[in-house]
Amino acid sequence: MKIPNRLLPLIQADLIDEVVGQLQSGKEAEVYLVRAEGEICCAKVYKEANNRTFKQKTQYTEGRKIRNSRKARAMEGNSKYGRKEREFEWQNTEVETLYLLAAAGVQVPKPLGFYEGVLLLEMAADQDGHPAPRLSDVNITADQARSFFQVMIKQSVLMLCAGIVHGDLSEFNILLSHKGLVIIDLPQAVQATANNAFGIFERDLLQLVAFFGRVAPEIKATNYAKEIWKLYRDGKLRPDTELTGRFTENAKKANVSEVLAEIDEAREEAIARRRPSSD
Repeated sequence: MKIPNRLLPLIQADLIDEVVGQLQSGKEAEVYLVRAEGEICCAKVYKEANNRTFKQKTQYTEGRKIRNSRKARAMEGNSKYGRKEREFEWQNTEVETLYLLAAAGVQVPKPLGFYEGVLLLEMAADQDGHPAPRLSDVNITADQARSFFQVMIKQSVLMLCAGIVHGDLSEFNILLSHKGLVIIDLPQAVQATANNAFGIFERDLLQLVAFFGRVAPEIKATNYAKEIWKLYRDGKLRPDTELTGRFTENAKKANVSEVLAEIDEAREEAIARRRPSSD
C-alpha cells in the first residue's frame, strides 16, 4: 500500500520498517498496522482538529494542568502557536494516560513511543494472532456479558484509583483479545478531580450497562456509578473494594431509562458513522 505521509518520518527515523495496512479510521485518528523490529504493532495517526468529529470540548479538558505558563496562555487564544499547542496536549494526553494506567494495572495497549503526532502501540491480538475485534463487533452470550461487565467495573475502579475517568467508555472502545478485554482510545480522558468528572464517569458506566444489559437484562438494575463514586469521594475506594451494584438515594431517583435511551440513540449514530461511504 501507499505509505501515508504522516508515517514517512517514522520510517525515515527507523522507528518502523513497513506499513502493513490500515486497521481503523475513527473519529479522532486513523490506525495502521506496521512492522517494527520484526513485530506487528499499531500506529495511531491523530487527525487534524478540523478533520475530527470528536472535538476538544471543555468537559474533557477541564482540570488538565499545563505546566508551561506560556503554553497555557497561548492555548487560551487562537493563534497558530496556540492551536498547535492545543493539538499537542490533546494527543499527549493519551500517551501520558496509557503509561499511567498501564503502571496501575489497567488492561490497555502498551505504548511503544510517540513521534510527530503518531502513537505506536502494541497490537492486541485474538486467538489466531489477528487484530482483536471491538466488543461492538462480537456476539456475546448472557454469561459472557455478566463476566465482561464485572471485568469492566473493576477496570473502571482501577482507572479511578489512578485518578482517571475514560470519558468515552463503550463497546466501541473495548477490544476482546486472547488475554481478555483491552481498553483503548483515551485522548478524551478526564482527571477524576475535575468538577464534571462524576457526570462523565456515570455516563461511561451507563454505556456499559446499556450494552451488556441488552444480553443480560438484570445488569440494568445495577447502580455501580454512584456506589463507586461515593466510595471514591469518601477516600474509601481501593482496587480490591467489594462492590454491590446497589445505591440508595435520598433524593428523587434519576430517570435511568431516559439516559439509556439516549445512549442507544448515540450508539446507532456511532454505527452509522462506521459504515463504509457510498462514494
